[in-house]
Amino acid sequence: MNGMRLVLVGLMAAALLGCEREAVVEKELEEQGLQAAGGGRKDWTGPRGGLAMQGRVNEAVPKNVGEAWTFTADAGIIAPAAIANGVVFVGSVWGTLFALDAKTGEKMWSFEAEDTIEAAPTVSEGKVFVGSNYGTLHALDVKTGKEVWHITIADKVSAAVNIVKSPDGTEDWILMNGYDGVARCLRVKDGSQVWEFSTDEYLNGSPAVVGGKYVVFGGCDAVIYTLNLADGKMVNELVTEAYITASVATYGEMVYVGNHANQVMGANVLKEDLVWVYEDSEFPFFSAPAVTEESVFIGGRDKHLHAIDRKTGKGRWKVKTGGRVDSSPIAFDDAVVFGSTDGRLYAVSPKDGSEVWTLDLGEGLMAAPVYAEGMIVVGGGGDTVFGVSSR
Repeated sequence: MNGMRLVLVGLMAAALLGCEREAVVEKELEEQGLQAAGGGRKDWTGPRGGLAMQGRVNEAVPKNVGEAWTFTADAGIIAPAAIANGVVFVGSVWGTLFALDAKTGEKMWSFEAEDTIEAAPTVSEGKVFVGSNYGTLHALDVKTGKEVWHITIADKVSAAVNIVKSPDGTEDWILMNGYDGVARCLRVKDGSQVWEFSTDEYLNGSPAVVGGKYVVFGGCDAVIYTLNLADGKMVNELVTEAYITASVATYGEMVYVGNHANQVMGANVLKEDLVWVYEDSEFPFFSAPAVTEESVFIGGRDKHLHAIDRKTGKGRWKVKTGGRVDSSPIAFDDAVVFGSTDGRLYAVSPKDGSEVWTLDLGEGLMAAPVYAEGMIVVGGGGDTVFGVSSR
């Protein structure tokens, strides 16, 4: 079984730019489920922590950390978890979604999907939404794990969905990208379709929402798309040099993402030309970025975490690990936390990359860490889910 698990794991804007940024930051804090006025993060319910997909945690990183609990799953974990109302939701490459007590790691329920779960779960309106490589998006009751509805598409669902209010405020919508190359908007209540938009290649990253008006994502056709949220019609397309497999991050009207031409790009979602391109490696970027006011942080297959000046695209520093950094970082006020396939969870200073702490978990980390209520949760490539907190 362990050998099979290892095999499975192995297969596996213009105006805003001028007047930066208090109103925008407050809006993005709200979109990420944060309390802007001094409160800590209570939940991590969607991909990269919120609609802006910044991977941002507006509080101090836990110090003197250790394993608070571990849970042994049925196979390796390559997808990030979600945390909502004291429950961790995490899927395995064997296709099982587990609901765990966030304080103890004890199993509450599980649900068997038809195939590998590469996509992080998303929690909203009493449901947890999770896609599988069978091509199915499941909507499950958050308390029991019972299926409420599902839809099936022509190829796998390898990207987490995002949940957004309809522009008129009357409905909750699901934004879903499929490996069939189609971006879809569905109704939370029953999965019925609002609109769809077809691209020329696979879609492997989650869609972000900018300003409550635009849906932004990259595709394997090397294009960064900006769609109108209301009707799915294209507003802008920005052609890059190579296919994009990771999720984007946004800050105001800016979008940031890596590609397979070994580049990290910064662009305005409404303009046809890149603002900047960062190149420092002969290896592609599979990690999604984390973004703060000052920096873009992204992991590379060159075994480094890269820190890039958000406004200029100039490299600030980089930190070497013992393995690939496909694990997307999350940015606290005083540390950037990320995993490596060398089995270690790292926390480094956002200023200069100096070590804050390192925790050896003993399993290659491909999944991104997530955080809520003092607990960092990350899945390992063996079969372990780790809850990490201050001792």
